[in-house]
Amino acid sequence: QLQLVESGGGLVQPGGSLKLSCEGTGFILDYYSIGWFRQAPGKEREGVACISASGGSPDYADSLKGRFTISRDSAKNTVYLQIHSLKPEDTAVYSCARGQYRLCAFSQYEYDAWGQGTQVIVSS
Repeated sequence: QLQLVESGGGLVQPGGSLKLSCEGTGFILDYYSIGWFRQAPGKEREGVACISASGGSPDYADSLKGRFTISRDSAKNTVYLQIHSLKPEDTAVYSCARGQYRLCAFSQYEYDAWGQGTQVIVSS
């Protein structure tokens, strides 16, 4: 059964770091582009980072470059999102998704399978 499961969210103080995980089951993540999205309360879902299939290059939302790092661990069939220097405005539900194409994109309509999301709260 195809499934994406996120983990690693939680409550963190401003300036802190988190590493989110997206584990896939039922398919091989390396064969697909994988994207991370987030949705804050009352806001539209936005693309954060994505990585193309089979060792392809990562890409990041322009406004978030420098604080986010997306990576793969093929052996664990997992994609990670490392977030540094967290800000209160990073508070959101973070979800990963499987892309329909090998090259990554930030349009949610190019993704066909989604995880349930993991909550990140940045607060002192």
